[in-house]
This record gives sequence, structure tokens and C-alpha cells, in this order.
Amino acid sequence: MESRRESEKKKLKRSEILEKKKAIDQSIKAASAQTDQLASFPPFRCFNRNGLCVRLESGRGDKLSPCMKQCIQSLLKANMEGPYGSEWAAEEKVKRREMVAPEARYIFVHSNANEMTVDDAPSPSPLLGFVHYRFTVEQEITVLYLYEIQLDSSVQGKGLGKFLMHLIELIARKNHMGALVLTVQKANSLAMKFYMSKLRFVISSISPSRVNPLVGVENNYEILCKTFDPDAKAILEVSTDWID
Repeated sequence: MESRRESEKKKLKRSEILEKKKAIDQSIKAASAQTDQLASFPPFRCFNRNGLCVRLESGRGDKLSPCMKQCIQSLLKANMEGPYGSEWAAEEKVKRREMVAPEARYIFVHSNANEMTVDDAPSPSPLLGFVHYRFTVEQEITVLYLYEIQLDSSVQGKGLGKFLMHLIELIARKNHMGALVLTVQKANSLAMKFYMSKLRFVISSISPSRVNPLVGVENNYEILCKTFDPDAKAILEVSTDWID
């Protein structure tokens, strides 16, 4: 028979688990409910450096216009068809579904055109880049998961990518996320160097190569992370599942 003390311990444990899950759900819900993450960071609404001047806007997947969907698809294809190679056709279908999901959040990069129409409304400006991210949970840790950061070739190499990554990290921290997580293709050596050398990301414990190196070597991607607190670091950076 189970002792009374053991029963009470189990009840307490279940209560703690439920409270933790409730806190996680509330954190994700609160972060996702904000309509404009840029409102907290006014200086990041515009990037004006190295001869490049662009403006940033917030958006969400289930509010994309047909024109914006087409712009996103075109930029994805231009940048990612090469790294994915023969796998692109299947991957493109996945990305099309992902980009319109209700939980998808965006930062759009537009030309900072000041031309006005006859109605004194800003004229449409081309999409020069975008960031697709989501607030979610990995291993019971709240994270901002970066799905995409894509820039048109005309605005690359000017510091805009690092600027956007700084913004995304600020958004993650402001919303009390435990980490910033992203996936990168192994074949994309420039991106791997950018994230790991310049931005100090590390290969996460949930990346296939860390979960099981013998199997992970067959995967063409790595999951990288940057953690913001001890709990996230212990779970997402230090692998305990694989024993040599």
C-alpha cells in the first residue's frame, strides 16, 4: 500500500507540473497576442546605414495579402532553392503552409520610399526582406523559434542581417523567452559561420547531431540556439540523451 506521505508527494509533484505547464502556456499566449512587437523598440523601425535605408513593419501569417504571399514565396525561392537542391520542391510546399499559419509572426523589410499617392497614402514599396518567427516550446522551455530570415541580394552585406537578429533577440528577451532557436542547412556554410562565429549561437542538444551523432550525421541541418537563463542553458545546450 502506498503511504500517505508518498501519496502527498505525488500530488504535490503533479500540482507543480500543472502549474509549470500553465505558466508556459500563459507566457506563449501573452507573447503571441501582441500585434506589433516593434512598438517596444522604436529605433528598430528604420535601418539607415552603409548607404541603405529601409523601414520595418510587423505582420502575422493569417493576415498576409495575396501580394505579400507572392513576394515571400519569390524571395524564399531565390535564396533557398540552391541550398536545398533537389529537395527544394518538397520543402517549398512545407514553407508555403508554414508562412500562413496563425502563429506565424513577421518583421517585413521595405524600401523606405516616401512617394505619396493622390490620396496622400504611401505608395507600395517592394519587399526587400522578412523575418518569420514564432513563440513556442522546446523541451518545456519557452523559445522564440526563428523560421526564416531572408534578404534580397540587393540589401545583403550591409549589416541588415545582424541588425534584424539583434531585434529578434530583444523581442525574445522582452517576452521572457528562455532561448532563441533556429534551423540552418549544413550546406549553407556562410549562414553557419554568421550564427556561430558572429552571433555566438551553439549547436543545440535537440539538434539531430547531438541527440544521436550516428544518425544525426545523415541529416542535412543543425538546430542552433542562444539561451538566456540557466534552465534553458542546461536543457537546450547540454545534451544528456546520448551516451558514447
